Amino acid sequence: MKIIIRSAKIIDSTSSFHNKTVDLLIADGIIEKIGPSILDIEDTIEVKFDNLHLSQGWFDSSVSFGEPGYEDRETIANGLNVAAKSGFTGIALQPNSFPVIDNQSQINFVKSKANGFATELFPIGALTKASEGKDMAELFDMKKSGAVAFGDYIKSLDNANLLKIALQYVQDFDGLVISYSQDANIKGNGVANEGIVSTRLGLKGIPNLAEELEISRNLFLLEYTGGKLHIPTISTAKSAAMIKEAKAKGLNVTCSVAVHHLVLNDEKLEGFDTRYKVTPPLRAEADRIALVDAVLDGTIDMITSDHNPIDIEFKKMEFDTAKNGTIGLESAFGALLTVLPLETVIEKLTSGKTVFGIENNTVAEGSKANFTFFTTEGKSTFTKENILSKSKNSAFLGTEIKGAVYGILNQNQLVITK
Repeated sequence: MKIIIRSAKIIDSTSSFHNKTVDLLIADGIIEKIGPSILDIEDTIEVKFDNLHLSQGWFDSSVSFGEPGYEDRETIANGLNVAAKSGFTGIALQPNSFPVIDNQSQINFVKSKANGFATELFPIGALTKASEGKDMAELFDMKKSGAVAFGDYIKSLDNANLLKIALQYVQDFDGLVISYSQDANIKGNGVANEGIVSTRLGLKGIPNLAEELEISRNLFLLEYTGGKLHIPTISTAKSAAMIKEAKAKGLNVTCSVAVHHLVLNDEKLEGFDTRYKVTPPLRAEADRIALVDAVLDGTIDMITSDHNPIDIEFKKMEFDTAKNGTIGLESAFGALLTVLPLETVIEKLTSGKTVFGIENNTVAEGSKANFTFFTTEGKSTFTKENILSKSKNSAFLGTEIKGAVYGILNQNQLVITK
């Protein structure tokens, strides 16, 4: 298959064509030619859009689908199609299915379900058996089958010694440990950020300390053991400051932030709308601003949608008892453009591949064609019509977003949104 992409502005700081508007000729999934104007060739597909921008394919480091076990929330097939139309050529799948992805056969199962799609699926294996935090899972076997990292999604590991052993063990095969950080005892029965809003609404609070204390512990463990640690979806200013300090000391630590923590704050809880009940909770405006600053100064390595579909019956209930989580693939790019400059958005949507040991394809002749197509122009309101997921629990409904995704090219497959 041959494709000509017309008048695309390249956004790729690693490419010699960065910020240049060019044509690209793709042959059988490889970039054959890049130039100011490529002559028409017979039997080619032409990609041409207004204000067309092109970058390396985006990667989301934290996506939940449901299959196996929770197919009513989302299937792998539909989830990968949603990811493609949202601009993502790769996603890291969380292990929070039923059964939990904690062994070699489960890794093989989800990978087989993802065969043939334009968006690639990279499974995260559970760090502990059934994500129960008691016994370490079969990490090496899962690594051999294709697991890119090991973590228990939004469950903190109370047993510090088990995390210590895991960080030591994975060094033999260059494994990456993911440690969600929230002290369960300090969190208690909290359901919202501890602050003025939760007090006014009568909601039990989760203090920033619950996250920061756990991050502090985990960084001490990393300093003792060595190895690689990824701390996902941080939500407070002090968390970012501690990670910045740890990096300055030379620790091999990375972190991510969810889109909703960069765009929304706990004021959204005023109407007790459970779409805004997420883990960790939406924080105060000062924390939101600090997180944006931490993205800009490089402390935060990547941005994730933290896409987590939830059945409607678990969201249409009282705030205290509703499940935590929001979908986010469809709204991620447009929401980020409202708070960050374009080049930063693209960098943080692509840099996670390096952390997870996934090949990064620069825009250059001879490289694999792994692209996301998008425009930076236009503003719109995110509505239910924009949701492609089976679940509709989006925290961004009614939010103004900027730009739009045109589609992706990956695995020699072209997916166009319109």
